[in-house]
Order: sequence, then structure tokens, then C-alpha cells
Amino acid sequence: MLSTTRLKVLLEVFRAGSIAGAARTLKLSPSALSHQLAKLEEEAGVGLVERGAQSLRLTAAGRRLAMRAQEVLDLLEATEKDLLELARADSGHLRVGFFASAGYRLLPLALARFAARHPGVELDLEEGQPHELMPELERGEIDLLVVFEHPLDPWRAPVGVEVVPLFDEPQLVVVPAGHPAGRRDRVRLAELAGEAWITSYGTGSPVLSVLERAAALEGFTPRIRCRSDHYEVTIGLVRAGLGVALVPSLGVHGATGVEVCRVVGDRLHRRIGVAMRPTNPNPALRTFVAYLRNAATQLRGALPGPARSTG
Repeated sequence: MLSTTRLKVLLEVFRAGSIAGAARTLKLSPSALSHQLAKLEEEAGVGLVERGAQSLRLTAAGRRLAMRAQEVLDLLEATEKDLLELARADSGHLRVGFFASAGYRLLPLALARFAARHPGVELDLEEGQPHELMPELERGEIDLLVVFEHPLDPWRAPVGVEVVPLFDEPQLVVVPAGHPAGRRDRVRLAELAGEAWITSYGTGSPVLSVLERAAALEGFTPRIRCRSDHYEVTIGLVRAGLGVALVPSLGVHGATGVEVCRVVGDRLHRRIGVAMRPTNPNPALRTFVAYLRNAATQLRGALPGPARSTG
């Protein structure tokens, strides 16, 4: 392997036409410079200079290597500049995974501010359920993933992934306009045991939705009319009077034609966080997480607090 430092010495000798001139430019003594040339000849395995009593000139191999040295050094300089650009948080590439209801308020709020301050960062966004996108995070195909966890259906982050908590959002009961529960500040799920329910598909073991897990604690089995993981569908069916639903606060954002009330239960909330690999060197990653945390703080103050049991 040829030393880039010695290639610089050879190139300067080629430019200056003498050891003395090259030594002045490189701020080396002539003897030190000659030693570097001799070491480069050892590395190259061919003579690079012809030394006379009063002069020195490059051999054909020396001239050819000097010209190549310029190409190599130019390439290294360009590579260093590229790496410096990548090391800056205001350039590069950031790949973000998120679940749908995080895309209603949380993510747009953080992204708008981040993009305004760091317009040079290219953003790739991918929507999906956390369990669907987690393998992509583990493989390094996305840089961060906005995730959620229900206390009634907990999960453990894979090895090599850390989750930074953002905030807890309460679950809300969503009922059609004019429903008696809509006039109340808080309600227990058991009071709605006779209703038809719109709920999500189940997860965990056994496979149950959060509604079904919460209802079991309240002593009843809900009558499920429809399942959907899309809150727009859920709220549309509730609006049409086809049932009631248990929906996280972010999923109710902007909903019209329905009424909401808080539901009593210490574990009826959803924990929002951001998952990432601590070893990920992307400089834009930590910067964007800070914007997410600021957005979460703003949203947390606007969300209703959980309804607690009074005994």
C-alpha cells in the first residue's frame, strides 16, 4: 500500500523540479524529504528518481506515479468533503417510519419545523404498523420509527433497538352525535357493554384488541360489529350510528359528527415513542428526535387527561 503522505512528497518534487524547492513548500528538511522518497521507492518496488551529483530528476515511473498521485489525492479530497457533508445535520438523508395516526398531527408538526431549519436533508417517509416496520429499522433501511405501546398489550424492543418515550395519549370513547354518553365527561366501558363496537384487529397472545382486553377487566365481552385498523373507517361507522368505539386521542383529531368522552381506567392510554438504533451514525437522526420531542410536548398539553377511577 502506497503512503498518501509520500505521494504528496513525490508530487511536490515533480512540481518544484528539485528536492530543495519541494522541501521549502512542504516545510521539511531536504534529508527528511529524501528519506520519504526512498521509502516510497521501497513501497512501489521501482526506482522513482535519478540522483545526480548536482541534480535530481524523476524516472518515467516516477513521472507516471506523480501524475497518478494527483488523481488519487484529488479523489481523497473529494471523499473527505463528502464525508464532512454527511457529518452535518443540515444535509444527508433521513428515513422515517410511522403509524397512520402519528401522521395526523405529531409527525407533520415535527417535520415542518425540521424541514424549515434543515432544508438540505432529504426525507423519506414510510407509513405502516410498528411491528411491520421494525424489521426495516433493525436492518438499517429506516433511521427511526415512531411506535406505540398499550399497557394492556406490552411488547419488548428487539436487541439493538432503543425506544425514547415521547408522551402518553388517553383512549377516548367515540359515540354517535346525540348519544347519552357524549354528554358525560367520563364513562366506564362496562356502562356501554350492550352497545355494538367498532374495534381494531387483535394483537398479542391471545390475539385480542385493546378494547377486548379492557372489556375483560370490566367483566364483559364486547359485541364486535366491525374491525378496522384505520381510524377514519372506525369514526365513519360510528358517525353512521353503527356502533361505538375506543380510539386513541391522536386518532380522533379533526373528527366531526361524533362525540367523545374520557374513559375511566388507569391503563387505558397509549404510549408513544420513537425507536432507533443507538449505533446509527446519521447526524440528522438525533436532531430530528429533538424536534419530535418538542412536538410531543406541544401535543401533550393539548390532549385531554386520562379519566381516573375514583373508587
